[in-house]
Amino acid sequence: MSRSLAFVLNVPETPQDPEDSQEPSPYDESEVHDSFHQLIQEQSRWVAEEGLELQHRALGAGALGASGSDRQALLGPEGAPVYSTATLRILASMPSRTIAASTGRSRGAIISQYYSRTVRLRRRAGRPQLRDVGRSARPSLRLYDLELDPAVLEEDEKQGLLVKELQGLTVAQRDHMLRGMPLSLAEKRCLRVESRPPRGKRRARGRHGLLSCCSRLRDSCILASHNLGLVLLSGLQALMPWHYALKRIGGQFGSSVLSYFLFLKTLLAFNTLLLLPLLAFIVAVQAAFPPAPSGSAPAFRGLELLTGGGCFTHTVMYYGYYSNATLNQPCASPLDGGQCTPEAGGLPYNMPLAYLFTVGVAFFITCITLVYSMSRSFGESYRVGSTSGVHAITVFCSWDYKVTQKWASRLQHDNIRTQLKELLAEGQLRQRPRRACGRLQQGAVLGLVWLLCLGTTLVCALAVYTFSELVIQSRVSAERDGALLALPLVVCLLNLGAPYLFRVLAVLERHDSPVLEVYVAICRNLILKVVILGILCYHWLGRRVGTLKDQCWEDFVGQELYRLMVMDFIFTLLDTLLGELVWRLISEKRSQRKGKPEFDIAGNVLELIYGQTLTWLGVLFSPLLPAMQIIKLLFLFYVKKTSLMANCQAPRRPWKASHMSTVFISLLCFPSFLGAAVFLCYAIWQVKPSSICGPFRTLDTMYEAGKVWVRHLEKAGPGVSWLPWIHRYLVESAFPIYLASALLLAVIYLNIQVVKGQRKVICLLKEQLSNEGEDKIFLINKLQRIYERKERSRVGRTEEAVMPPAVFTDDWDAQ
Repeated sequence: MSRSLAFVLNVPETPQDPEDSQEPSPYDESEVHDSFHQLIQEQSRWVAEEGLELQHRALGAGALGASGSDRQALLGPEGAPVYSTATLRILASMPSRTIAASTGRSRGAIISQYYSRTVRLRRRAGRPQLRDVGRSARPSLRLYDLELDPAVLEEDEKQGLLVKELQGLTVAQRDHMLRGMPLSLAEKRCLRVESRPPRGKRRARGRHGLLSCCSRLRDSCILASHNLGLVLLSGLQALMPWHYALKRIGGQFGSSVLSYFLFLKTLLAFNTLLLLPLLAFIVAVQAAFPPAPSGSAPAFRGLELLTGGGCFTHTVMYYGYYSNATLNQPCASPLDGGQCTPEAGGLPYNMPLAYLFTVGVAFFITCITLVYSMSRSFGESYRVGSTSGVHAITVFCSWDYKVTQKWASRLQHDNIRTQLKELLAEGQLRQRPRRACGRLQQGAVLGLVWLLCLGTTLVCALAVYTFSELVIQSRVSAERDGALLALPLVVCLLNLGAPYLFRVLAVLERHDSPVLEVYVAICRNLILKVVILGILCYHWLGRRVGTLKDQCWEDFVGQELYRLMVMDFIFTLLDTLLGELVWRLISEKRSQRKGKPEFDIAGNVLELIYGQTLTWLGVLFSPLLPAMQIIKLLFLFYVKKTSLMANCQAPRRPWKASHMSTVFISLLCFPSFLGAAVFLCYAIWQVKPSSICGPFRTLDTMYEAGKVWVRHLEKAGPGVSWLPWIHRYLVESAFPIYLASALLLAVIYLNIQVVKGQRKVICLLKEQLSNEGEDKIFLINKLQRIYERKERSRVGRTEEAVMPPAVFTDDWDAQ
């Protein structure tokens, strides 16, 4: 049945004389193409018959070899089922084996597919088709070696047709078609070179004056716009602050250390958003209309940079500088009936009302942004679904093949290696069971350590309270700048020393999980700082307001917060130098690199939250405090990054900080922002302002500025009567607060239910996928058994048909 597949064409012989060796006539070409068509059909029929014969032979051999036994699916060396040839052929033709596996497709099929696409593209372009061209214009078949492998010949023919069709396309269409082909780069490069038009044609096209100029101009414009887009994209990446630095930190030290710097970047954005409305509606307006000076300003001595007093007191830095008048209004009496600001024309600007509403709106915007960031971080950290297959995804799908520079590839290599370390360490932590005795022992140690930590926190709180009372009794005057730094100095010393004691006690606990160790350290430091800040708030609003009746207590509170922020920054720098640099130098002399310190994530993050809380507490009393916080964060980033690269080592136990950003944002929202909001609300609604400074100097509370404005609107006329109604029923009433709280709780409940529903649907879909796989295995086994039964019955019929002649021959021989 097997036949030769060589082509034999009935082509008339041509003389070998060079003078007669020319292209055949159209009649000869017609015969050649007709015979070629017939031979192709015969070859296809022969191949089909040969394939059926081979299939029957393989199936017959398989049936005879397996007769006499229970024909189940055979087991391979690894215990996997071994199916017959027909079953494997059916499996190979399944869509899951061929639909997206470009490597499993033959090169000839790909070339044939894209040849058809190219023909359709040129057909839309209006080029005459190949079948419409005369026989003599078609390529001759005399030059083909017909004794070669027919598959190779067919593939070369398809490739030649594809090249010819690609030559008729434009450059852009040709590049787009080649870029989308699932071929190797070498084959694409070969097709690109072969599909280029000859030089003579290029020169002939170049002679078409206006058309060639327009095409060149168009190509130049496209290339220039592409290059401009790349430049803008690179510039946009450069505008992202610390893009390369963050990648480098994440690649060398892991996601746990990177979470600190990402949190610092988030705080920088929050402070910028908080500062913009304060600058636009309070600071800039008051700087444009400065109040009359009450006296000569003191000279600058340099110590004001630490204390925040002196010449800074009579600037827009503090609350007491701002006026209580209606600015830019001719002879408009202020709220307290004092002096007016004579300005000619313009729109009136009520400074007390602007001060109150700007601070409120800035806090409201910060609250919305904070809640949005927390929800987004929660969605990214606690994604719906499981993390199965994350190791394979990290290994096979993490590399960015667009990276071309050596330093970028090395950085990405380090990043992937660190991710794999974190994933493997996380998997090992889940496989460490503990005995009951070990659990009891660890519980006792944890209880003892927690008692010592809480006792240390209580001692620190008593120390701050006692020292604050001593400062009040000593009546430190504003002229003694050095004495004003005593309380911030004590507070910063306690905030620096207590975390070190917590770290020493944490060594006794020996947590298996480094994530749990960081969370415990954050919780202890958070309790310490919350207690200290609570005592300071009581010291400012509960004690200082009564002792500073004849002074501007708002300026004192703003300066106190400024001093705490400056001292906190100084102690952070000292901690970086002493705690990391000196320790690294000592460790290099003693034990080379083994004693290199690790980056303290919990302590540094709590320092950031502590500094941001001070900023929010002081916005009402010092509108430029967010600007000081921005400068501090910028310096802090570069100092910490330099110290991290030079003095610290990567965590000895790598761990994946998958939820750290969510925890940091949550701590920033609930203890920090919520506590600052309660503090400011109490100061606005309950505390009487100073009578000698500030925009609320003659009012009982700061909130009364809104009531005074509403009374003026009621007297203005019926045109603005809706504004007092909004203030009465939406601002003063408690119903909107209850309604907003109910809506917030409803949204949270709906989100929780949606997440639960998504998880349930994902579980059902996973179960359905598992069942589909089992169904496929069942059907394949069923088809295999049916096929084997048919083969056994066919073999049995064949044996029965062969047996009678054999029996007859035996009987004849016996006779």
